[in-house]
Amino acid sequence: MSAVAEPTDIERELQVLEAGIRRLEAEYNMYFSGRLPKPPWETRSRVDGMVKQLDRSYIQNYGDRFRFNTLQARYSSLIDLWDRGLRAREEGRAGPFAHKRPAPVEVSKRPEDKLLRVAAFRDPTKEMDKLRELYESVAEARKAVGDEPVPFHRFADLVKSQVRKLKAPGTEVTFRVAVKDGKVNFTAKAMKPGKKGD
Repeated sequence: MSAVAEPTDIERELQVLEAGIRRLEAEYNMYFSGRLPKPPWETRSRVDGMVKQLDRSYIQNYGDRFRFNTLQARYSSLIDLWDRGLRAREEGRAGPFAHKRPAPVEVSKRPEDKLLRVAAFRDPTKEMDKLRELYESVAEARKAVGDEPVPFHRFADLVKSQVRKLKAPGTEVTFRVAVKDGKVNFTAKAMKPGKKGD
């Protein structure tokens, strides 16, 4: 059995170009966020040179040609974005890279306290639609208060384990999603069917 084929020259050049575009993008982001004193002209002219050289080359392999076209299109749209950002900065406009500083109002403006959803389960594995709706409510509430949403599978495991833990014969486990004091409140309680008034 022969070893894995060595990458061709073109493949190597495409890898270098891809890494160059990634690095240039990171440097522009640093410049626009104020961590670099001037735009990364040197890196940009290096990447420009690589794009022009590959554009003039004859790329025989269809996969390589497709990869180059994709990189070239991405680079072109990034150049357009960066140039718009530079123009906006020169003209004193906000532009596409303006970092929106949260207005002071944001700090005090918390989502008001409210009950968002109530859902009762006997067996969450057989009530997937209801589980998905409950998850969407929690995800939206977390987003509204600035928290990251939890992955669905972790949320589903939590609901299942709470039902296993709290459910007694003849009861359902009711989950409530609420926002209280700017935080998402997610509670579970065992109840007899018909007693869940909310």
